[in-house]
Parts: sequence; C-alpha cells; structure tokens
Amino acid sequence: MAPSKRPTHALSLVPRPSLPASISAVVPCFNEEEVLSELHRRLSATLESVGVPYEIVLVDDGSRDRTWEMLQDLRGRDPHLKIVKLARNFGHQLALTCGLDQAHGSAVIILDADLQDPPELLHDMLKLWQQGYDVVYGKRQQRAGESISKKVFAFLFYRIFARVTGFELPSDSGDFRLMDRRAVDLLQAMKERHRFIRGMVSWIGLNQTPLEYKRPERFAGTTKYPFKKSLFLAIDAITSFSYAPLRMASYLGAMISALAFLYILVVIVLKLRGINFPGYTSIMASMLLLGGVQLVVLGLIGEYVGRIFEQGQSRPLYLVDRVVGEPLQNGK
Repeated sequence: MAPSKRPTHALSLVPRPSLPASISAVVPCFNEEEVLSELHRRLSATLESVGVPYEIVLVDDGSRDRTWEMLQDLRGRDPHLKIVKLARNFGHQLALTCGLDQAHGSAVIILDADLQDPPELLHDMLKLWQQGYDVVYGKRQQRAGESISKKVFAFLFYRIFARVTGFELPSDSGDFRLMDRRAVDLLQAMKERHRFIRGMVSWIGLNQTPLEYKRPERFAGTTKYPFKKSLFLAIDAITSFSYAPLRMASYLGAMISALAFLYILVVIVLKLRGINFPGYTSIMASMLLLGGVQLVVLGLIGEYVGRIFEQGQSRPLYLVDRVVGEPLQNGK
C-alpha cells in the first residue's frame, strides 16, 4: 500500500536507521470469540516476521461470551501475549486507553479484533516510521461490508467535525495506526474522560502521515459500533474539541430574539391601524417554538456541565480485574 503524498502534519523528518527496539500490538476485545484464533495467528505471524521483541496486549472489555476463556488459552500457549480483563464494559475508547497504558514497546500498533485492520500492513507502516514519522494512521480507500447509512454517517461526521471545531481530522480514518513511543507518552498524558482517541492523536501533532488501504469485511461476528454508539462517539468528539455548539445556541437565541422583536413591532403597527388577529393558534405556536429552543439550549449546556461534573469526580478511567502476562523487556 502506498502512503498518501499529503501528510497530516509535515514537520522536519529525521530518518530512523533501524527498526524499533520492540513493538507492542494493542487490541481491544468485546465478544470476539469468533475471531480471536485467526487474529492471533495472523498478528503473531506478522510480528514474528519483523524480527524484533514484541508483545500483544489484548484487553477484554467486559465480554459476555467466551472471549476471556479463549484469551487465557491463547496466553497459555504464547508467552508474547499479555491479557487484561476489565472489571466491566467501559467502552472501546477506554479499553484502548487501558491497552496503551499496558503497552511497553518503543512502537505501538493499534488495531481492532475483527481483522478489518489487516495486521500485515505493519510492514508498510514501519517503513514510514523509519522515514521519521511518529504516527502512521490507516486511511480507508474502501469500506467493504458497511451499510450505506454508516458510510454516509462517516462522510458527514468528518466534514461536520472539521467545520464545527475548526480542527482538521484525517477523513476516512479510524483508530488503526502505528505510533512511536514519544507519541504514545504524549497521548497518555491526556486524562480526559470522554475520549476520542483518533482526534487526540491528531491534536498532539508531531509527524503524521496516512497509509491508504482497502478495508475488508469483518472476518466474523457483527459490528460493535452500531448507529447509536457511533452517534454518541460523534457527540463526544465534537464536545471534546470545541464549544462551538454553545456558541451556535447563543446565535440561535439571538436570532429568535430578533424575530420576536420584529414580530412585536409588526403587531404594534397593525394594532395602531386597527387590525387585530386574536387567536389561540399563534400564541401556542410562539410558546412552543420558544420552549423548544430553550430546551435545546439547556440540553447543550447540560452536555458540557455533565462532562465537567464527571471530570471533577476524578474517578479512574477504567478498572482492571486482572492482568496475565509479563511486561515487555527493554520496551523503550
């Protein structure tokens, strides 16, 4: 796969003469019993072929199937695995955060368990890493196996996100990426609770470039990101990087106030000319309109206040039930 000629961030590159000292692969898992064996086979083969020390960090995000039992079985046969069981389901972004906290490699690759992120692309990512890039993210040329509605939602999200926040997020990308250790360390320093990791990685800057690839269908199982979860992630993304929705609410309030003022002037002029329009319908329509606008604005304020409240509680981002496996030696 060829990299794009337009990197997201173009700072001065310092080529790296050799491969990273070690590599960590981080994979969040939620009800993935159908794909774990194939994931382990392909990912292990790819990492072995690189020829440097490696570890595979698999995080069970409160699965309800046999995912944890299968992870334990795989760990018993492969000492390169480090398996983590969260105390409950915390969600994909926090499970991914946990995996990054557990990874000790000098380079870290993030991928989903469903094999829509081909592990074999690690070799192409490492070539770009050797050129001096700190982050190499996957950019999807095609999205096989996804519904039209999901593709449309993704298309609109990236454009709306850029327009609302004023922050450029690489389009058609996910969490699939290779990061240098210094990029991982900067990301770990960011402790906000409502996490949108692909946006956070873009925010830290450094040298970043895309690797274009054709995304295959899921190897097995069903998507763990239905429309509802995708919508909530989009809300978290926008509110985490901008207060533009609050500003838009202010503009809406000013516009409604201006229209109301004009309406009052019109009513006064008509009254002076002896024209009167008594009626229940117009009054109720005005009340419902203003009431609806007020509720929308209160809802937007509530979203931000709720995030302030949760951040102020300072609770851990996630809770770990158990960890099986030793830290990667000489990780940095």
